Order: sequence, then C-alpha cells, then structure tokens
Amino acid sequence: MDLALILTLVIVALVVIVAVYAISAYNGLVRLRNLVQEAWQQIDVQLQRRYDLIPNLVETVKGYAAHERETLEAVTQARTVAATPGSSVAEQGQQEGILTQALGRLFAVAEAYPDLKANQNFLELQRELTNTEDTIAASRRFYNANVRDLNTKVEVFPSNIVASIFGFSRADYFEIDTPEARQAPTVSF
Repeated sequence: MDLALILTLVIVALVVIVAVYAISAYNGLVRLRNLVQEAWQQIDVQLQRRYDLIPNLVETVKGYAAHERETLEAVTQARTVAATPGSSVAEQGQQEGILTQALGRLFAVAEAYPDLKANQNFLELQRELTNTEDTIAASRRFYNANVRDLNTKVEVFPSNIVASIFGFSRADYFEIDTPEARQAPTVSF
C-alpha cells in the first residue's frame, strides 16, 4: 500500500471520529438544555399554583385579622412581584425569597388568632400551600441537577469547544438569594 493512501485513510478516520464526537457532544448539549428548560417549566407550574393559592389565603386571614393590613399587603405585593413574567432565574430566586419571607410573617400573624387557626378553610389552604412548597423544592432540586449537568458539559474539555462553537452557555441555578428566606420561620399550629 502506498504511504499517501495510508496517510489519507488515517486522516479520514480522524476526521470521522472528530465529526462523530462533535455530533454526539452537540446532541448531548441539546438534550441537557431541553431538560433544563423542561425542569424550569415544572417549577413555573408549581409557582403559578402557589401564586393562585396566596390570594385565597390572604382573604381568609383578612376576615380574622383585618388590622394586620401591613402584613397582608406585603404578601400581596410580594406575590405580584414574584408572579411577574420575564425575570431571569436568579431574579426569580430573589423574588421567591421575598415571597417566602412574607408568607412566614403571615403565618406568624395567624398564630395570634385561635379562631383562624381552627378555621377549616385556612387549614386546607395552609396544607395546600405546604404541599406546593414541597413540590417546588423537589422541582428545584431536579432543575438544579440538570443545570449542574449542563454547566459541567459546557465547561469540560473537549465538549466546551462544541458548546462555544454552537453558542451553548451556562444556566443559572434556582436559588433563594435572600439570607432571611433561608431561615424557616418558627410557627406552630
């Protein structure tokens, strides 16, 4: 066999291997990006459910604790800001932290009203909100795990070359940035 033919075959084989790897890396990045987007949509659904529960909760508390207007307004305002579409994942985390703080204050206010604590509607809303919060936490863990996988693939050599060529970038984690929101309010019902 001719040396030029062998060299040509080796070069063709290397080009084929690089092309197969690039296609595989690209497809892996697309799959991870889609998983991150899907996971964010799951969080968004649960956040919307949370936003829908809050006005009912505020109205129930309002009937018993009308003079706690500042707390009720803070919850309503925090809900409005958090429910505003178009914010980034990091901004959403900050807004959710503020909302969580306001809800904690609302439940602390409710502690002072024994009739409210015994109200079946309030208890059901509280239970629904607790379940929703648990689902949001699980969805956030799933989302952040997918973000970790995507970010790793975007940063690790040699897939980072494919990522930069095709414009893949790191995704933001969904975190609560407010230190006060990281502390659970002490409320006992």
